[in-house]
Amino acid sequence: MKKRENLSQIKLSDAQKEKLKEEIKAFYLDVRGEEIGMIEQIQLLELFEEKMAPIIYNRALDDTRRWFNQMMENLDSDYYTLYKNENG
Repeated sequence: MKKRENLSQIKLSDAQKEKLKEEIKAFYLDVRGEEIGMIEQIQLLELFEEKMAPIIYNRALDDTRRWFNQMMENLDSDYYTLYKNENG
């Protein structure tokens, strides 16, 4: 059996980081009317990655578990609808 990978820290790809830095830069320019430097972009991205990503990830896991439990309840209900009446 394959050992599960430790998911304790969420890592973004370089392409994802670049996309998010551009989003941060555009946000500051559009909303605040300010230019934001590369260092500030990286610092904000690292803050989000460290502090927000685990919260969002855990929320997604909770949502997935709720969905899965609902599907299992549906499966259980569907299973019993297949039973035939034995009394005639």
